[in-house]
Amino acid sequence: MSAIHFFPATPMATISTAKATPFKNLESCSTMAELKQHHAQIIKLGLSSDNDAVGRVIKFCSLSQSGDLNYAHQLFDYLPHPDAFIYNTMFRGYLQAQLHRNCIILYAHMLERFVTPNKFSLPPVIRACCSDGAIEEAKQVHAHVVKLGFARDSYCQNNLIHMYVNFNSLEEARRVFDKMDKKDDVSWTTLISGYSQYGSVDEALSVFESMPVKNSAAWNAVIAAHVQNNRFHEAFSLFSRMRNENVAMDNFVAASMLAACTRLGALDQGEWIHNYIKTRSIEVDPKLATTIIDMYCKCGRIDKAYEVFDSLSSKKVSSWNCMIGGLAMHGKGKDAIALLKKMEAEKTVTPDYVTFVNVLSACAHSGLVQEGRYYFSYMTEVYSIAPRMEHYGCLVDLLGRAGLLEEAKKVINEMPMRADVGVLGALLGACRIHGNIDIAEEIGKQVIELEPENSGRYVLLANLYAKAGRYDEVASIRKLMNDRGVKKVAGFSMIEFEGTVSEFIAGGRNHLHAKEIYEKVEEMMARIREEGYVADNDGVVYEEDLENSLNYHSEKLAIAYGLLKTKAGETIRVTKNLRVCRDCHVASKLISMVYDREIVVRDRNRFHHFRGGLCSCNDYW
Repeated sequence: MSAIHFFPATPMATISTAKATPFKNLESCSTMAELKQHHAQIIKLGLSSDNDAVGRVIKFCSLSQSGDLNYAHQLFDYLPHPDAFIYNTMFRGYLQAQLHRNCIILYAHMLERFVTPNKFSLPPVIRACCSDGAIEEAKQVHAHVVKLGFARDSYCQNNLIHMYVNFNSLEEARRVFDKMDKKDDVSWTTLISGYSQYGSVDEALSVFESMPVKNSAAWNAVIAAHVQNNRFHEAFSLFSRMRNENVAMDNFVAASMLAACTRLGALDQGEWIHNYIKTRSIEVDPKLATTIIDMYCKCGRIDKAYEVFDSLSSKKVSSWNCMIGGLAMHGKGKDAIALLKKMEAEKTVTPDYVTFVNVLSACAHSGLVQEGRYYFSYMTEVYSIAPRMEHYGCLVDLLGRAGLLEEAKKVINEMPMRADVGVLGALLGACRIHGNIDIAEEIGKQVIELEPENSGRYVLLANLYAKAGRYDEVASIRKLMNDRGVKKVAGFSMIEFEGTVSEFIAGGRNHLHAKEIYEKVEEMMARIREEGYVADNDGVVYEEDLENSLNYHSEKLAIAYGLLKTKAGETIRVTKNLRVCRDCHVASKLISMVYDREIVVRDRNRFHHFRGGLCSCNDYW
């Protein structure tokens, strides 16, 4: 870092200002017309080369909402000896206009003219290097920070930490952090967030624990680190600790914790946070509003989600999309289409590509084939939205679920882009539903090669072979998995009771109440056998296919625990990481009938509302 070699001198006239935009007013003038009159007076007074006078004009032009960066650029070119203040103003102007390369070039210009940067010169240049991906120039600027004596300036140092985080150089970021004499809140939270961004959660927590005083920003950073990296139980522990230490929850912590509730299906916790937001008058911005709606949708309370959605005074497109997507997950295809029509009628926002991904998904989960075909064309004809991969995936899923496998295959063959693993996987899943081994074999091998680490692809194809009685191919798939070191993902189910989320795996006995749970399972299975239940392994040999093993699938254990812990008539809510198997789907329908309970199960793809021996999916999933 000792050598400083910036690119060759660049005439200021070559710097483009095509992206320049007006900025916030920082001077007494309110328009460029007034500013130009002021500038004319400066010229009349013979001050056109005076840095202080012209600097004020450049400041307005560069940073004011009513300014003109091109005009500032022209004035700068005529100054014979611009000082550091004027350079700094131009840096800030270019940075705010997102002309990051211009900012870097101007810094080179500054050095070539032997103008010494001050501590306000370097932070905007560092940020410009970040945004421009200029790693080598950024390292040189770091050298300047040290050589010019700003190594103890927290503003410069914080920008360097951010810069190295941005370049995924966490060791360098930590080195800058450790050398700081005075670390402020920005220093701590930037490093914590940096570790979080790249999945180094333990390091983020270690930095957090080292903080002498932990403010709300730091709590948010460390909680978000755990949520973003799927460490939800630890996030809940931190959240509980934060509350015990009487740290007020802000909208950032609320959004992170609601996301954790969403993933775990922790409805009670989610409702508590929502009530806290309302009673403490926390501002519900569009992001937080969408997070609340999403939480209710994915925790099985579509009615509460709609209440929140309906109460919003201003609905952004993200809120509409989230609500339509929630209806899709719950198999309410016609309601999703009705909401799209309402969105169009209100004309406050325009549907985007995500809107139609959700509408097509709703059609796929509800068997609305004609409607799905219609909206696939409609989005292009009415809104000029060209179908993306996600739209094709939904269309293939829609056709495949409906048994139109050849049409689905034709869609894939005629796509303008090469089908990705999601699109092919949708057709493979449809082959499983309809038992089409020929297409499954062709597509399955492609999917496995596109996503060789995904155990679910191997298992699905192996199970199809098993159902067809082709056990040599089953053995071949198993061997391929073993050779590649691919392990089958374990299924698990979660259920919340009194704010605590319990997790179950098939045959697991680690739960505190395992004995009572297994006794309840035996009772459940005995009662549904009286109603005609017969174990159905669906040709699956990759799972334990004995009836005794099917009895102890994770969702059955979770439902048994729910029956033990909830009162008669209360809804049981279960969240599962994989698709519900056919045996558990049949069993859940019968359990809902014999115990007169609503059982809501969220699997990897959608919601199942079991009630009175029926499922909301109409056995279409």
